[in-house]
Amino acid sequence: MHPILGDRRRLFIYLLVWQLVAVLLTFGLRQDASWSVAAALFVPLSCLYAFVCLSVWYLCRAFPADSSSRPLNLLLVYVGAGTLASLLWIVSGLSWALSLDRLGFPDARTIYDEQQLLLFVLGMLLFWLAAAGHYLLIAVQASRDAETRAIELDLLAREAELRALRAQIDPHFIFNSLHSISALTASDPAAARRMCLLLADFLRETLRLGANSRITLADELALADRFLAIEQVRLGPRLQIARETDPLAIGCLVPPLLLQPLVENAVVHGIGQLIEGGTIRMAATRQGSVLTITLENPCDPDRPVTRGVGLGLELLRRRLSAQCGADAVRAGEVDGCYRVEVRMPAVTAA
Repeated sequence: MHPILGDRRRLFIYLLVWQLVAVLLTFGLRQDASWSVAAALFVPLSCLYAFVCLSVWYLCRAFPADSSSRPLNLLLVYVGAGTLASLLWIVSGLSWALSLDRLGFPDARTIYDEQQLLLFVLGMLLFWLAAAGHYLLIAVQASRDAETRAIELDLLAREAELRALRAQIDPHFIFNSLHSISALTASDPAAARRMCLLLADFLRETLRLGANSRITLADELALADRFLAIEQVRLGPRLQIARETDPLAIGCLVPPLLLQPLVENAVVHGIGQLIEGGTIRMAATRQGSVLTITLENPCDPDRPVTRGVGLGLELLRRRLSAQCGADAVRAGEVDGCYRVEVRMPAVTAA
Protein backbone atom coordinates (compact mmCIF):
# COMPACT_ATOMS: atom_id res chain seq x y z
CA MET A 1 0.00 0.00 0.00
CA HIS A 2 1.09 3.59 -0.64
CA PRO A 3 3.12 4.78 2.38
CA ILE A 4 1.26 8.11 2.49
CA LEU A 5 -2.27 6.84 1.88
CA GLY A 6 -1.75 4.10 4.45
CA ASP A 7 -0.77 6.53 7.22
CA ARG A 8 -3.22 9.24 8.32
CA ARG A 9 -0.51 11.36 9.87
CA ARG A 10 1.59 11.32 6.71
CA LEU A 11 -1.48 12.05 4.58
CA PHE A 12 -2.37 15.02 6.77
CA ILE A 13 1.14 16.47 6.51
CA TYR A 14 1.22 15.84 2.75
CA LEU A 15 -2.09 17.65 2.16
CA LEU A 16 -1.00 20.47 4.47
CA VAL A 17 2.10 21.01 2.32
CA TRP A 18 -0.07 21.19 -0.79
CA GLN A 19 -2.33 23.72 0.88
CA LEU A 20 0.75 25.88 1.37
CA VAL A 21 1.45 25.45 -2.35
CA ALA A 22 -2.13 26.60 -3.05
CA VAL A 23 -1.60 29.70 -0.89
CA LEU A 24 1.62 30.55 -2.73
CA LEU A 25 -0.08 30.14 -6.11
CA THR A 26 -2.95 32.32 -4.97
CA PHE A 27 -0.62 35.07 -3.81
CA GLY A 28 1.79 34.85 -6.72
CA LEU A 29 -0.50 34.35 -9.73
CA ARG A 30 -3.71 36.20 -8.95
CA GLN A 31 -2.76 39.28 -11.02
CA ASP A 32 -5.51 41.89 -10.59
CA ALA A 33 -8.21 39.41 -9.61
CA SER A 34 -9.65 39.19 -6.12
CA TRP A 35 -8.27 36.81 -3.51
CA SER A 36 -11.45 34.77 -3.44
CA VAL A 37 -11.43 34.13 -7.19
CA ALA A 38 -7.73 33.17 -7.18
CA ALA A 39 -8.28 30.86 -4.21
CA ALA A 40 -11.33 29.30 -5.90
CA LEU A 41 -9.12 28.51 -8.89
CA PHE A 42 -5.86 27.36 -7.27
CA VAL A 43 -6.96 25.56 -4.09
CA PRO A 44 -8.98 22.83 -5.88
CA LEU A 45 -6.28 22.52 -8.55
CA SER A 46 -3.60 22.06 -5.88
CA CYS A 47 -5.66 19.38 -4.12
CA LEU A 48 -6.17 17.57 -7.43
CA TYR A 49 -2.48 17.71 -8.32
CA ALA A 50 -1.54 16.50 -4.85
CA PHE A 51 -3.24 13.18 -5.59
CA VAL A 52 -1.82 13.10 -9.13
CA CYS A 53 1.69 13.38 -7.67
CA LEU A 54 1.05 10.41 -5.38
CA SER A 55 1.46 8.24 -8.47
CA VAL A 56 5.16 9.08 -8.50
CA TRP A 57 5.64 6.53 -5.72
CA TYR A 58 5.15 3.71 -8.20
CA LEU A 59 7.76 5.24 -10.51
CA CYS A 60 10.18 5.51 -7.58
CA ARG A 61 9.65 1.82 -6.81
CA ALA A 62 10.01 0.80 -10.47
CA PHE A 63 13.09 3.00 -11.03
CA PRO A 64 15.09 3.12 -7.77
CA ALA A 65 17.74 5.80 -7.46
CA ASP A 66 20.67 3.54 -6.64
CA SER A 67 23.92 2.43 -8.19
CA SER A 68 22.13 -0.03 -10.47
CA SER A 69 20.11 2.72 -12.18
CA ARG A 70 21.35 4.73 -15.14
CA PRO A 71 21.04 8.50 -14.67
CA LEU A 72 19.99 9.03 -18.30
CA ASN A 73 17.16 6.54 -17.99
CA LEU A 74 15.94 8.22 -14.79
CA LEU A 75 16.10 11.62 -16.49
CA LEU A 76 14.06 10.46 -19.47
CA VAL A 77 11.50 8.71 -17.26
CA TYR A 78 10.87 11.70 -15.03
CA VAL A 79 10.89 14.26 -17.83
CA GLY A 80 8.24 12.22 -19.64
CA ALA A 81 6.20 11.52 -16.50
CA GLY A 82 6.44 15.13 -15.34
CA THR A 83 5.30 16.36 -18.75
CA LEU A 84 2.28 14.05 -18.79
CA ALA A 85 1.32 14.92 -15.21
CA SER A 86 1.66 18.64 -15.86
CA LEU A 87 -0.40 18.40 -19.06
CA LEU A 88 -3.11 16.60 -17.11
CA TRP A 89 -3.00 19.43 -14.57
CA ILE A 90 -3.27 22.07 -17.30
CA VAL A 91 -6.24 20.35 -18.93
CA SER A 92 -7.95 19.98 -15.53
CA GLY A 93 -7.20 23.65 -14.83
CA LEU A 94 -8.80 24.70 -18.08
CA SER A 95 -11.94 22.68 -17.32
CA TRP A 96 -12.15 24.17 -13.82
CA ALA A 97 -11.56 27.74 -15.07
CA LEU A 98 -14.38 27.31 -17.63
CA SER A 99 -16.65 25.99 -14.87
CA LEU A 100 -15.90 29.03 -12.70
CA ASP A 101 -16.55 31.29 -15.69
CA ARG A 102 -20.02 29.76 -16.09
CA LEU A 103 -20.61 30.22 -12.37
CA GLY A 104 -20.01 33.96 -12.69
CA PHE A 105 -16.27 34.26 -12.02
CA PRO A 106 -14.84 35.47 -15.36
CA ASP A 107 -11.56 36.56 -13.72
CA ALA A 108 -10.69 32.90 -13.12
CA ARG A 109 -10.52 32.27 -16.87
CA THR A 110 -8.40 35.41 -17.29
CA ILE A 111 -5.90 34.29 -14.62
CA TYR A 112 -5.67 30.85 -16.16
CA ASP A 113 -5.10 32.13 -19.71
CA GLU A 114 -2.33 34.49 -18.58
CA GLN A 115 -0.53 31.93 -16.34
CA GLN A 116 -1.05 28.75 -18.34
CA LEU A 117 2.59 28.35 -19.46
CA LEU A 118 3.88 29.16 -15.99
CA LEU A 119 1.48 26.62 -14.49
CA PHE A 120 2.81 23.99 -16.87
CA VAL A 121 6.41 24.64 -15.76
CA LEU A 122 5.40 24.73 -12.09
CA GLY A 123 3.55 21.44 -12.57
CA MET A 124 6.70 19.72 -13.79
CA LEU A 125 8.76 21.19 -10.94
CA LEU A 126 6.19 20.12 -8.35
CA PHE A 127 6.11 16.61 -9.82
CA TRP A 128 9.89 16.34 -9.55
CA LEU A 129 9.83 17.65 -6.00
CA ALA A 130 7.22 15.01 -5.17
CA ALA A 131 9.52 12.38 -6.70
CA ALA A 132 12.41 13.57 -4.53
CA GLY A 133 10.17 13.45 -1.46
CA HIS A 134 9.05 9.91 -2.27
CA TYR A 135 12.64 8.77 -2.76
CA LEU A 136 13.44 10.21 0.66
CA LEU A 137 10.42 8.47 2.18
CA ILE A 138 11.44 5.15 0.63
CA ALA A 139 14.99 5.55 1.97
CA VAL A 140 13.71 6.31 5.48
CA GLN A 141 11.36 3.33 5.37
CA ALA A 142 14.14 1.05 4.13
CA SER A 143 16.39 2.25 6.95
CA ARG A 144 13.68 1.54 9.54
CA ASP A 145 13.02 -1.90 8.07
CA ALA A 146 16.73 -2.71 8.16
CA GLU A 147 16.94 -1.55 11.77
CA THR A 148 13.90 -3.64 12.70
CA ARG A 149 15.37 -6.70 11.00
CA ALA A 150 18.68 -6.15 12.79
CA ILE A 151 16.90 -5.97 16.15
CA GLU A 152 14.89 -9.10 15.38
CA LEU A 153 18.03 -10.98 14.32
CA ASP A 154 19.80 -9.83 17.49
CA LEU A 155 16.91 -11.04 19.64
CA LEU A 156 16.82 -14.37 17.82
CA ALA A 157 20.58 -14.75 18.25
CA ARG A 158 20.33 -14.01 21.97
CA GLU A 159 17.44 -16.41 22.37
CA ALA A 160 19.38 -19.14 20.57
CA GLU A 161 22.41 -18.45 22.76
CA LEU A 162 20.34 -18.65 25.94
CA ARG A 163 18.78 -21.93 24.83
CA ALA A 164 22.21 -23.35 24.03
CA LEU A 165 23.58 -22.27 27.39
CA ARG A 166 20.63 -23.75 29.25
CA ALA A 167 21.04 -26.97 27.27
CA GLN A 168 24.64 -27.11 28.52
CA ILE A 169 23.58 -26.56 32.13
CA ASP A 170 21.17 -29.51 32.22
CA PRO A 171 23.69 -32.29 31.27
CA HIS A 172 26.22 -30.77 33.66
CA PHE A 173 23.78 -31.12 36.57
CA ILE A 174 22.61 -34.60 35.57
CA PHE A 175 26.20 -35.84 35.36
CA ASN A 176 26.96 -34.71 38.91
CA SER A 177 23.69 -36.12 40.27
CA LEU A 178 24.21 -39.52 38.66
CA HIS A 179 27.74 -39.57 40.00
CA SER A 180 26.37 -39.02 43.51
CA ILE A 181 23.80 -41.79 43.08
CA SER A 182 26.51 -44.12 41.85
CA ALA A 183 28.55 -43.40 44.97
CA LEU A 184 25.57 -44.22 47.20
CA THR A 185 24.55 -47.50 45.58
CA ALA A 186 27.28 -49.43 47.40
CA SER A 187 27.20 -47.68 50.77
CA ASP A 188 23.47 -46.94 51.16
CA PRO A 189 21.17 -48.53 48.52
CA ALA A 190 18.01 -47.17 50.20
CA ALA A 191 19.38 -43.66 50.07
CA ALA A 192 20.33 -44.17 46.43
CA ARG A 193 16.76 -45.24 45.59
CA ARG A 194 15.37 -42.24 47.45
CA MET A 195 17.80 -40.00 45.60
CA CYS A 196 16.65 -41.43 42.27
CA LEU A 197 13.03 -40.60 43.12
CA LEU A 198 13.98 -37.09 44.19
CA LEU A 199 16.00 -36.65 41.02
CA ALA A 200 13.09 -37.81 38.86
CA ASP A 201 10.79 -35.37 40.67
CA PHE A 202 13.29 -32.56 40.21
CA LEU A 203 13.74 -33.25 36.49
CA ARG A 204 9.99 -33.43 35.97
CA GLU A 205 9.54 -30.03 37.59
CA THR A 206 12.52 -28.67 35.67
CA LEU A 207 11.00 -29.71 32.35
CA ARG A 208 7.67 -28.15 33.30
CA LEU A 209 9.11 -24.80 34.34
CA GLY A 210 12.08 -24.80 31.98
CA ALA A 211 9.79 -24.43 28.97
CA ASN A 212 9.06 -20.87 30.13
CA SER A 213 11.41 -18.00 29.49
CA ARG A 214 10.72 -16.63 32.99
CA ILE A 215 9.37 -18.10 36.23
CA THR A 216 8.72 -16.57 39.63
CA LEU A 217 11.47 -16.52 42.22
CA ALA A 218 9.20 -18.64 44.44
CA ASP A 219 9.20 -21.42 41.81
CA GLU A 220 12.96 -21.08 41.36
CA LEU A 221 13.50 -21.41 45.11
CA ALA A 222 11.29 -24.50 45.12
CA LEU A 223 13.52 -26.01 42.41
CA ALA A 224 16.60 -25.21 44.49
CA ASP A 225 14.99 -26.89 47.50
CA ARG A 226 14.40 -30.03 45.45
CA PHE A 227 18.02 -30.07 44.37
CA LEU A 228 19.24 -29.56 47.92
CA ALA A 229 16.95 -32.35 49.12
CA ILE A 230 18.75 -34.66 46.69
CA GLU A 231 22.13 -33.60 48.03
CA GLN A 232 21.01 -33.90 51.66
CA VAL A 233 20.39 -37.60 51.07
CA ARG A 234 24.08 -37.95 50.30
CA LEU A 235 25.56 -35.47 52.77
CA GLY A 236 23.10 -35.82 55.64
CA PRO A 237 23.55 -33.30 58.50
CA ARG A 238 26.73 -31.95 56.92
CA LEU A 239 24.52 -29.86 54.63
CA GLN A 240 22.52 -27.09 56.31
CA ILE A 241 20.38 -24.45 54.62
CA ALA A 242 19.62 -20.90 55.79
CA ARG A 243 17.40 -18.57 53.78
CA GLU A 244 16.30 -14.96 54.06
CA THR A 245 13.75 -13.94 51.47
CA ASP A 246 12.19 -10.52 51.07
CA PRO A 247 8.41 -10.93 50.53
CA LEU A 248 8.63 -8.27 47.79
CA ALA A 249 11.12 -10.44 45.90
CA ILE A 250 9.07 -13.65 45.82
CA GLY A 251 6.89 -12.57 42.90
CA CYS A 252 9.76 -11.31 40.72
CA LEU A 253 10.39 -13.14 37.45
CA VAL A 254 13.76 -14.80 36.87
CA PRO A 255 15.19 -17.15 34.22
CA PRO A 256 14.54 -20.82 35.05
CA LEU A 257 17.45 -22.74 36.59
CA LEU A 258 19.00 -19.52 37.82
CA LEU A 259 19.87 -20.86 41.28
CA GLN A 260 20.60 -24.46 40.31
CA PRO A 261 24.23 -23.95 39.18
CA LEU A 262 24.86 -21.74 42.22
CA VAL A 263 23.65 -24.26 44.79
CA GLU A 264 25.34 -27.03 42.84
CA ASN A 265 28.70 -25.25 43.05
CA ALA A 266 28.08 -24.49 46.73
CA VAL A 267 27.53 -28.20 47.44
CA VAL A 268 30.10 -29.80 45.14
CA HIS A 269 32.96 -27.31 45.54
CA GLY A 270 32.09 -26.01 49.00
CA ILE A 271 30.20 -28.14 51.50
CA GLY A 272 31.22 -31.42 49.86
CA GLN A 273 34.92 -30.61 50.37
CA LEU A 274 34.56 -29.96 54.12
CA ILE A 275 34.61 -32.82 56.62
CA GLU A 276 32.37 -30.97 59.05
CA GLY A 277 30.14 -29.63 56.28
CA GLY A 278 28.59 -26.19 56.57
CA THR A 279 25.64 -23.95 55.88
CA ILE A 280 24.56 -22.56 52.53
CA ARG A 281 23.03 -19.13 53.05
CA MET A 282 20.63 -17.78 50.44
CA ALA A 283 19.08 -14.32 50.46
CA ALA A 284 16.81 -12.46 48.05
CA THR A 285 15.96 -8.77 48.40
CA ARG A 286 14.22 -6.22 46.26
CA GLN A 287 15.20 -2.56 46.39
CA GLY A 288 13.10 -0.50 44.02
CA SER A 289 13.59 -1.85 40.52
CA VAL A 290 16.55 -4.10 41.38
CA LEU A 291 16.35 -7.72 42.52
CA THR A 292 19.44 -9.00 44.35
CA ILE A 293 20.06 -12.67 45.05
CA THR A 294 23.08 -13.73 47.12
CA LEU A 295 24.41 -17.15 48.01
CA GLU A 296 27.26 -17.89 50.44
CA ASN A 297 28.93 -21.13 51.40
CA PRO A 298 32.05 -22.03 53.36
CA CYS A 299 34.94 -23.40 51.35
CA ASP A 300 38.13 -25.25 52.16
CA PRO A 301 41.03 -22.77 52.22
CA ASP A 302 43.45 -25.62 51.41
CA ARG A 303 41.59 -26.79 48.34
CA PRO A 304 43.52 -26.84 45.04
CA VAL A 305 43.52 -23.45 43.37
CA THR A 306 41.81 -23.50 39.99
CA ARG A 307 41.92 -20.88 37.29
CA GLY A 308 38.69 -19.05 36.51
CA VAL A 309 35.31 -20.22 37.77
CA GLY A 310 33.32 -23.43 37.51
CA LEU A 311 31.45 -24.37 34.37
CA GLY A 312 28.02 -23.86 35.92
CA LEU A 313 28.86 -20.38 37.20
CA GLU A 314 30.51 -19.39 33.92
CA LEU A 315 27.47 -20.49 31.94
CA LEU A 316 25.20 -18.56 34.28
CA ARG A 317 27.36 -15.46 33.92
CA ARG A 318 27.24 -15.65 30.14
CA ARG A 319 23.52 -16.39 30.23
CA LEU A 320 22.66 -13.34 32.36
CA SER A 321 25.10 -11.01 30.63
CA ALA A 322 23.03 -11.39 27.46
CA GLN A 323 19.94 -10.24 29.35
CA CYS A 324 21.05 -8.02 32.23
CA GLY A 325 24.54 -6.77 31.41
CA ALA A 326 28.12 -7.84 32.05
CA ASP A 327 27.99 -7.06 35.80
CA ALA A 328 24.89 -9.13 36.53
CA VAL A 329 26.90 -11.82 38.36
CA ARG A 330 29.65 -11.11 40.88
CA ALA A 331 31.52 -13.89 42.63
CA GLY A 332 34.51 -14.16 44.91
CA GLU A 333 35.96 -15.62 48.10
CA VAL A 334 36.12 -13.57 51.29
CA ASP A 335 37.29 -14.87 54.70
CA GLY A 336 36.78 -18.53 53.89
CA CYS A 337 33.34 -18.03 52.33
CA TYR A 338 32.51 -18.05 48.66
CA ARG A 339 29.88 -15.44 47.79
CA VAL A 340 27.89 -15.05 44.59
CA GLU A 341 25.68 -12.02 44.00
CA VAL A 342 23.19 -11.77 41.15
CA ARG A 343 21.57 -8.43 40.30
CA MET A 344 18.82 -8.04 37.73
CA PRO A 345 15.79 -5.85 37.02
CA ALA A 346 12.87 -6.60 39.35
CA VAL A 347 10.12 -7.59 36.93
CA THR A 348 6.81 -9.02 38.06
CA ALA A 349 4.08 -10.78 36.13
CA ALA A 350 1.44 -8.43 34.70
